[in-house]
Amino acid sequence: MYDQVWEGRSTVDELEKLEAQQEPEQEHDEVQDEAPESEETPDDGRAWYVIHTYSGYENKVKKNLEQRIKAMGMQDRIFQVIVPTEEQVELKGGQRRTVQRRIFPGYVLVQMILDDESWSVVRNTPDVSGFVGMGNRPTPLAEEEVQRILERMETKSPTFKINFREGDPVQIVDGPFKDFHGTVDYIDRERGKVRVLVNFFGRETPIELDFLQVERT
Repeated sequence: MYDQVWEGRSTVDELEKLEAQQEPEQEHDEVQDEAPESEETPDDGRAWYVIHTYSGYENKVKKNLEQRIKAMGMQDRIFQVIVPTEEQVELKGGQRRTVQRRIFPGYVLVQMILDDESWSVVRNTPDVSGFVGMGNRPTPLAEEEVQRILERMETKSPTFKINFREGDPVQIVDGPFKDFHGTVDYIDRERGKVRVLVNFFGRETPIELDFLQVERT
């Protein structure tokens, strides 16, 4: 039955490790999924599963799967299909812009009651390469993992796209210290701030800047 399970870890922790490796973005005006309303999950065996596709095909898979669910009368066993996204602020051409960033590129979440028929409907959707799971069976997400994803989708504060780490050399590209060079000393992701050590007259001086005011050199 489940002979084509994609071998991998289904926990959100493992999926989040992939974010640094592949982060394609979507323009702000693209259709985005809203986080499902938080409510008690009916005790009918439904659970959230992760399916694997090619990066950039997530919305296509969602559309195709929703069409298959309706056409094949599977609404009583396959309930929701979402592509988790969050807002991200980036600096491009000297201008700030907000984009919709896929949280887990290459993955789509499906809430369903898993049986032979529902598995087949999902697995045989075009561009779906398999379910994520361990061994030979799809593994459902734990409730706390689902809540973590939904909370990220619901947050009103956008994340920031950065390409530097502590210790990296950077150049200040905006503000009164524009064109100065320094070293990243501390990154405050919650506030969107970075502390940079800049050499003034032979002394390193810490300067707090917005993420978008610096670029890695």
